[in-house]
Amino acid sequence: MSQKHSLKWLLIDCSQQRLMLMSGSKIRRIFPVATASAGLGERVDSKKTPRGWHAIAEKHGDDCPSNAVFVGRRWTQELYSQELDNKNPERDWILTRILWLQGMEPGNNQGKGCDSYTRYIYIHGAPEAKVNRGRSTQGCINLTTPAMRILYKLVEVGTPVHIAESVRQNDFHILLEKAHQVQDKFHQPVEQ
Repeated sequence: MSQKHSLKWLLIDCSQQRLMLMSGSKIRRIFPVATASAGLGERVDSKKTPRGWHAIAEKHGDDCPSNAVFVGRRWTQELYSQELDNKNPERDWILTRILWLQGMEPGNNQGKGCDSYTRYIYIHGAPEAKVNRGRSTQGCINLTTPAMRILYKLVEVGTPVHIAESVRQNDFHILLEKAHQVQDKFHQPVEQ
């Protein structure tokens, strides 16, 4: 199989609240997710999930245990539990692992007023009940802890990520071409 047809990338279908791990134009894994309760949008402070092409810019949490609680991408030494949740009902739980996304579309999800990276848009672990509710985040994409641990091992920095309102299987080949362009763009050296 050619490298072109085996590219690993992520496709997030917000209408179905699911993340698909793609290999070329084939679905390899599907994970339920939760996206923003405020809907989709790219503006800073919107608390919406940004659409479009992204790449995984950073990974955090390699050696942390399941349900490790993160603040500022650092483990607080806390482990999430229902008791901890009950004591802190307003906390936005970032658990287990973090994939920090960088927008790859200038003026849409990259740059002034809309930058996914400076908005701290992550794919991260969250309490199962929150993921099961769907549309319940402040902009990030949430997975359960078991799903997050699996996904984290299967992707690397530079992996293309497409966040779409909805997806049709007929679009997979077109999206695959764009995923290759995003990966190439991410790995290009920055001109000084």
